[in-house]
Amino acid sequence: MPRIFDNIEQSLLPALRQTLAGADRADFCVGYFNLRGWKQIDDAIERWNGGPGHCVRLLVGMQKLPQDELRDDMHILPFDDTMDRKGQNLLKCKLAEEFREQLTIAAPNNDDEAGLRRLSRQLREQKVVVKLHVRHMLHAKLYLLFRPDPIAPTVGYLGSSNLTFSGLKRQGELNIDVVDIDACQKLAGWFEARWGDQWSIDISKELQQIIDESWAREVPIPPYHIYLKMAYHLSQEALAGLKDFRIPKEFANTLFDFQVPQSNLKSLPTADRSNS
Repeated sequence: MPRIFDNIEQSLLPALRQTLAGADRADFCVGYFNLRGWKQIDDAIERWNGGPGHCVRLLVGMQKLPQDELRDDMHILPFDDTMDRKGQNLLKCKLAEEFREQLTIAAPNNDDEAGLRRLSRQLREQKVVVKLHVRHMLHAKLYLLFRPDPIAPTVGYLGSSNLTFSGLKRQGELNIDVVDIDACQKLAGWFEARWGDQWSIDISKELQQIIDESWAREVPIPPYHIYLKMAYHLSQEALAGLKDFRIPKEFANTLFDFQVPQSNLKSLPTADRSNS
């Protein structure tokens, strides 16, 4: 009989970590991936060499999409396989933006910063490879772990838990473990078919870039650059006034040059400027 993990009487996270400790690769499929939630299992991945056969392949399906237009694109895909590379790259950028917005939620802390840096390094070393499945809305949650065990070479966890803090140990879920060899082989085949689909788009580099450009970056932003950005935003109202404001013609001859916005001064006739 399978074990039940509901995060009430028994949490999924400890079982997942225990199985990862004896595994040498894994395939995950989730509907939602929280970047900060990765730190719950990243230490188990750290010892792997990375690359094919020694990494986590993470397939992310349904996203909390920021625009209705993007939803429409995803619904069209099952009926139209003619999207060119430009359209695919545009879709990839839009989807990756959702991950960028994750890092703007809640106040950052030292644990989150360290965890995101480890994730960035694991993405760079190909210990973690992430694809987005956009052929259709995919809401599946599957964790397959492969280990050098002749009796139970594959262990699966199948149910409702996303790869987030809440999904692995907090909110009520319903998951079961799968150790039957035939069932695990069928689940592995199901995953492989979707991982190899032309509409499963690799965004590992984009995720790494998002982290490396965020507050969790390894190299801190120089204070002077922060000052310049603050000054730029604080001066937007004044800059907009210089660009858009036009003084009435009846006042053109009553103002000194230093009182006239440069955009207006250049447009005044030479005679008018000399009279001012």
